Amino acid sequence: MAQAPINEAVSLADLARDPYSIYRRMRLETPIVEVPAARRIMLTKAKHTRMVKDNAELYSSDDPVTPMQRAFQAHTLMRKDGPEHRAERMAMQKALSPKVIKSDWAELYRKIASDYLDRLPCGERVDLFTDLCGPVAARILAHILGLDEASDADMMRWSQTLIDGAGNFGFAEDPFAKSDAANAEMNAYFDRIEARHRAEPNNSAFSIMLNAANPLPIGQIHSNIKIAIGGGINEPRDALATILYGLLSNPEQLEEVKRTEAWSDAFEEGVRWVAPIQASSRRVTEAHQIDGIDIPEGVTLMTIQASANHDEDLFENGHLFDVFRKKAPHQAFGSGPHHCSGAQVARKTVGEIMLPMIFERFPNMELVPDEKVIWHGFGFRGPLNLPVTLN
Repeated sequence: MAQAPINEAVSLADLARDPYSIYRRMRLETPIVEVPAARRIMLTKAKHTRMVKDNAELYSSDDPVTPMQRAFQAHTLMRKDGPEHRAERMAMQKALSPKVIKSDWAELYRKIASDYLDRLPCGERVDLFTDLCGPVAARILAHILGLDEASDADMMRWSQTLIDGAGNFGFAEDPFAKSDAANAEMNAYFDRIEARHRAEPNNSAFSIMLNAANPLPIGQIHSNIKIAIGGGINEPRDALATILYGLLSNPEQLEEVKRTEAWSDAFEEGVRWVAPIQASSRRVTEAHQIDGIDIPEGVTLMTIQASANHDEDLFENGHLFDVFRKKAPHQAFGSGPHHCSGAQVARKTVGEIMLPMIFERFPNMELVPDEKVIWHGFGFRGPLNLPVTLN
């Protein structure tokens, strides 16, 4: 019988700045470790994170100490399990299904991508993070959700504010004040467009949920849309920026990806290398042990999929971006009942459409050599800038 070791030296600021070196030490020395700064016991090995995600009965999504409920002003489907979770998840699944993506969205995705690439000035220095990755992700998601009248700026601001609130594990007041204001804006906007979606049914997520035979209560519909806004911009935005950085930093790999059209492989490697969603929480429903470590009932575990995706048991030199590495399953989209609903949308928009189109337009694009790319984030992570010269 042994309690999880306690690491009081690690702060949330440390994890936001440079999590991977910390996780490497944890995997080697204390793979199951209590981190008081996060109020959780962290699991850093792939076998443990997958086990927890796959067992909703022993590891409940209903985490009572999550900042998500405060940030979203709702008990969202992300914090539910079983039939309740499935009912809310399936309520908008049609809008994200491969069939509807192909019939309703794929050509629109291509048009949006082309239009936004048209705005970029060839031969000049641009920041692809702010000038492309964020706006194109926002516009695509706005159409999928039925929020096409919302501006890119509003969509991105709402998304980042929700993400900042959901990742506010220190429970600072300022991020919650901002998420409260964003919730008020979103609720007012949803109320304004509801009548149109009822009168003109379509395959957007909002319309599908409103016009269902047995619709969810309107508050749950709103929270579902907010969950999609929170993850549906940041995840593809950060994935695209990360993959572009990985390819541009490794020109030999980029040339081989172009030659073999291995864009989907580049996508999977990018989200493995730096997972846009780095960690998730689960509440323990029954006392037990994991590899000899006592796990008491009621504690909150944090599965660190960012660490799992670098686990030496699965990935040799996992800290390196290597499109052509030996394949092993990553956990960037989670696993089990809460596997990311938007995974196929991200694969289509980023892996199949955006990546080849960007390099077709700008085949000799280069990173700006004297400008550093800045990375940040603990719960959610990606580059904050991506300065390139377009050629």
